[in-house]
Amino acid sequence: MKKINYKRILLVLTWGLCLAGLATSLAFVNKEQKAVKVNALNISITNDTENQFIDEEGVKAYFDERNDKILNQAFHKLDLHQLEKALNAHPAIENAEVNYNMNGEVAVKVTQRCPVVRVITTSGESYYIDRLSKLMPLSDNYTARVLIASGFINETYAARYTMPINDIRSNKVFKEVSVLDDVLEMATKINADTLLSQLIHQVYVNPEKELELFPAIGNHRIIIGSVENLDEKLNKLKVFYKQGLNKTNSWTKYSVVNLKYKNLVVCTAAKASNSKK
Repeated sequence: MKKINYKRILLVLTWGLCLAGLATSLAFVNKEQKAVKVNALNISITNDTENQFIDEEGVKAYFDERNDKILNQAFHKLDLHQLEKALNAHPAIENAEVNYNMNGEVAVKVTQRCPVVRVITTSGESYYIDRLSKLMPLSDNYTARVLIASGFINETYAARYTMPINDIRSNKVFKEVSVLDDVLEMATKINADTLLSQLIHQVYVNPEKELELFPAIGNHRIIIGSVENLDEKLNKLKVFYKQGLNKTNSWTKYSVVNLKYKNLVVCTAAKASNSKK
């Protein structure tokens, strides 16, 4: 006759009781959790720049526009995934996270989008390109102080907003017809440089799709050409500013500074004004 292992049976029964107790506790906690109502909506905005496209009141207004009822709602009636999805679709928001706790608090963490350059097309339409290389519409509440890109840019917001500029850069077909990838590369280089970010305030695309720059000081234009060897060209420009114009105080001496050619800076003298005494 087989001997009964009472110790093993006791161990199995103990584990069974523990699991049953745990399941009961979880069910109770889940029931209690569902009964809790939201008594506080805490919103925090992360903004890496001085630009402020959205604030706490803006987030609340956005929820109101969508008829999202949060305060005094039971947790089980809240769809946190849908709230996050809605916030991430907001034109001024780069990323959003929504969480809650058993104290009845809903926490909304928002990271604001960061524009790099503002584009003005030939038709007068205007939009931003942000740091994630995505197109961003203008805001009715705030205008960002960023580099301006204008000239022969025919790419509308509607035609390009679904494709990040980095995808255009890696696509052979789109790269041939688009200038936005060159504009973004130029803007990113300028913004990252302490000297150039203070001196250059506009990027211009000429009819040949070459890039030109306009400084905040002086009346000259700077011909860059293509973005090929862009670092070298911008370094030449900085040397020209530091060792040339700045030392000789000749900010109004030239009308054109051409950096297209390797190892050369070709300057065109400004015409003397015919002033009457």
